[in-house]
Amino acid sequence: MMPIKLNVRTVSENYPIIIGSSIIKNLGLYLNKNSIFFNQCLLVIDKKVPKKMISKVNAALKRKKVSKFLFNANERNKDFNNVNKILQILLRKNFSRFDCVITIGGGITGDVGGFAASLYKRGLRFINIPTTLLSQVDSSVGGKTGINTKEGKNLLGSFYQPKMVISDTEFLKSLPKREIICGYGEILKHSLISNKTFYNYLDSNSSNIFKLKSPYIEKAIFESCKIKKKIVEKDEKEKDIRKILNFGHTFAHAYEAALGYSKKLNHGEAVILGIITALKLSCSVKLIKFGEYEKIRHHIIKMRLPHDIKKYFSIKSLSNILTFMMRDKKNVSQKINFILLKRIGSIPINIEFDNLKIKKFLKKELTY
Repeated sequence: MMPIKLNVRTVSENYPIIIGSSIIKNLGLYLNKNSIFFNQCLLVIDKKVPKKMISKVNAALKRKKVSKFLFNANERNKDFNNVNKILQILLRKNFSRFDCVITIGGGITGDVGGFAASLYKRGLRFINIPTTLLSQVDSSVGGKTGINTKEGKNLLGSFYQPKMVISDTEFLKSLPKREIICGYGEILKHSLISNKTFYNYLDSNSSNIFKLKSPYIEKAIFESCKIKKKIVEKDEKEKDIRKILNFGHTFAHAYEAALGYSKKLNHGEAVILGIITALKLSCSVKLIKFGEYEKIRHHIIKMRLPHDIKKYFSIKSLSNILTFMMRDKKNVSQKINFILLKRIGSIPINIEFDNLKIKKFLKKELTY
């Protein structure tokens, strides 16, 4: 299958997303075609990325001066300490603003490396090579970079668009099924908030997508990126319609933080739990019809995706979850902001709720 290309055009940057299988060996060609020239680059690499794939990147950059920073990419290491380590390398090697940071890893790697790139000399070139399904369909599109603090997730960051994104599905073959589930959660979210036809495609072909079969996996990535691209192009800095991409995330980020970003629940799984909780809230306030809610719930259960918050939390967790929801960066008042769904494929709506109402709702979810 030939690579597929999407062009993202924002106010600050125009860049291509190239999607395909075994395309990383052509990195040098893609750099030249897109007029991305530099003398030296820093590879920011997740240690879990297979060495044979890194070797292919090295071979494609054989005429460049290449430095490397490897780190254990997890939510606890998504911090300023690792950003500072990257900045120190860039300073020590006297990178210019026309040189380049290339991130090779999942969303955490892209966030940390991209954030460092945005800070160094007020911004040097940044190329993202996402290696997980989640990062290929979500964090690699739109230019959000950031790090966590003890107060919450992604509270420090910037909007900084890459010069290019290369999504090679060959990277996905090394991932455990749990990581594929994570990415599928964002793909499902994109279909629910924008495209019922795509949702129906997922419902019919999800087993082939999970098996990473071509052309199903490439189409799923392409259609998902296309949905996010259209939204980001309209609202790069998340002041308006881009907020709908947070469907399920108010719950999800609180779930992750309440568990201390532990391995018990990773980001993609939290998003799926957040989606099902947001759908229940939508149903409870009579926004979405019960039949429509049941259709989505059945799909989630059929694909054996996380769907029961009681598996992860008890009633004792309630106050902790609420505390993190109150700190969510999307809140603009003392109330908690949610993105809720009316029907599959329709633009969600933004609603604020008093924390006492949400406390009552979650208490019921954690009790029965």
